[in-house]
Amino acid sequence: METTFPRLLLQHVGQRPDADAMREKEYGIWQSLSWSALAKMVERLACGLQQAGLRRGEHMVVIGANRPRLYATMLAAQSLGAIPVPLYQDAAADECAFPINNAEVRFALAEDQEQVDKLLEIRTRCPQLVAIFYDDPRGLRNYSEPGLAALDALLEQGARAAEADPALFRTEVDKGQPDDVAAMFFTSGTTGQPKGVVHTHRTLLDRAKAGQEFDQLSEREEVLAYMPPAWIGQNIFSYAQWLACGYVVNCPESASTVMIDLKEIGPTYYFAPPRIFEGLLTSVMIRMEDAGALKRRMFHAFMDVARRVGPALRDGKPVGALDRLRYALGNVLVYGPLRNNLGMSRVRVAYTAGEAIGPDLFAFYRAIGVNLKQLYGSTETAVFVCMQPDNQVHSDTVGIPCRGVEIKLADSGEILVRSPGLLKEYYKNPQATAEVKTPDGWYHTGDAGFLDAHGHLKIIDRAKDVGRLADGSMFAPKYIENKLKFFPHIKEAVAVGDGRERVCVMINIDFDAVGNWAEKRNLPYAGYTDLAQKPEVYSLIRDCIEKVNADLAGDERLANSQVDRFLVLHKELDADDGELTRTNKVRRGFIAEKYQVLVDALYGGRLEQYIETQVKFEDGRTGSVSATLKIMDARTFAPVRAAA
Repeated sequence: METTFPRLLLQHVGQRPDADAMREKEYGIWQSLSWSALAKMVERLACGLQQAGLRRGEHMVVIGANRPRLYATMLAAQSLGAIPVPLYQDAAADECAFPINNAEVRFALAEDQEQVDKLLEIRTRCPQLVAIFYDDPRGLRNYSEPGLAALDALLEQGARAAEADPALFRTEVDKGQPDDVAAMFFTSGTTGQPKGVVHTHRTLLDRAKAGQEFDQLSEREEVLAYMPPAWIGQNIFSYAQWLACGYVVNCPESASTVMIDLKEIGPTYYFAPPRIFEGLLTSVMIRMEDAGALKRRMFHAFMDVARRVGPALRDGKPVGALDRLRYALGNVLVYGPLRNNLGMSRVRVAYTAGEAIGPDLFAFYRAIGVNLKQLYGSTETAVFVCMQPDNQVHSDTVGIPCRGVEIKLADSGEILVRSPGLLKEYYKNPQATAEVKTPDGWYHTGDAGFLDAHGHLKIIDRAKDVGRLADGSMFAPKYIENKLKFFPHIKEAVAVGDGRERVCVMINIDFDAVGNWAEKRNLPYAGYTDLAQKPEVYSLIRDCIEKVNADLAGDERLANSQVDRFLVLHKELDADDGELTRTNKVRRGFIAEKYQVLVDALYGGRLEQYIETQVKFEDGRTGSVSATLKIMDARTFAPVRAAA
């Protein structure tokens, strides 16, 4: 795409200056920002940053939630030819030090006091960090750190500079070229230090445009931006595609109001990783447990109808008249109110990506009339590699290659991609760049999969995670974990089995769902650790596992991967403890090492195992959690052979 992000901003201003560009909920009221008002803010910020000393080619850290002024600061940096580097707002202070030093960052924008405190904490280790601007002044009145200033002060300085030199902003924007670096995203670092993924205006906007064409997106779309801007998935949907399409991006008031804000906005274009859809489904199931007997019976009866015919209706396939009538009645009584309660009444296109989604979870949303589709991509590919066309949606594929994408398979089964959206490089890491990107432009995804007869891509698992059991049969841990996580009582699962005779799993219960279940049965508990080890909870989880085993028995490739033994962990897996990435992906190698004593106990035939684990609290303090964990067997089933 022969343009840049700041030029697209000015293009929207020229075409429809008074149309809404963004909305932000503040004190319970939605505040609108027009394209012309946004451009004026960007101009003042750019002139202010230029006066402060930000130069072309420099990196600038932006850390915080989705906020119009944070987006405007990213645009202002790009207008000067500088490179915004969004960081995860829930990252610990120590996690911010490496990106800041690696990218030699001198300027940072922090959303609020929490983020300012993080940057000040690591400042002695990042001596080049000379300027920290903050958006929200609450709690910062008495701070007197050198180089710390309010964004309002920067805006005032920029306004004076723009008045003194009205051509400054346009001159700087005109210097920008499509192949200039536009942004850098740090990977989640599942296997070591994070790497800075360098993207140009061309790569990001080409993929944004490809997604726009695929789903015929327009300026009429409404999007809710509530995932971290540091995650490229959120960044593409609420920044790159926002500027490519010109639709409205809505920023929720806080993480705790997202569900309310979702219902108020009623987005037409929705994007979330599987864990968000899992959480929404869990909340639905909790509410259904609390409903009266008649409502519960009606819900389950109509959901049976939805599962049977909903996906077929969604895909335009023939359905009998009686089933159509039943589904229409279910739509009035159950599916419509349910979509409304989830904030999905107006959703035209919904996507999930980031990791594989369980087929049962996927089918649930499509059954109730939500056009949920999967896409495939990564930080390095600027997200869009494969997408599912309407009426060609299958839970076991991630769609067809979208415009400009080529796919081939290595002899090992690894998927290789060539696309206009590939990263330019890993910043200051030519060795890592050479490992994933061939001289002729093929990118090694690290995923194992294949193209089916219809040209749809199937992902089996991460190539490094797909293993073999001792008898040589396939072991795909993520597939098993996703089937387990469909149950509302299971929040996370870690399957072990590569090179072993049987599969074992470590389970995290969903504290809200299981807590609600326990309270309805008058089962007392004193916190997560106590609840997790209740015999009744173990029986509940065993029932879930055995249902998965019965399902796996019918899968010829994975029938031998049924779960033989399990335990329920004494603590929730946490990114602060290094067990998950900031995008909530399991750090499998780290967990296997950290909980080696539990793995040994699972395979050693033990019935219980004591463990003590160090944990990090939100305020930075450390402590420990200890418990004697029960270990239980699960029933397995004879493989069901397909009829000849």
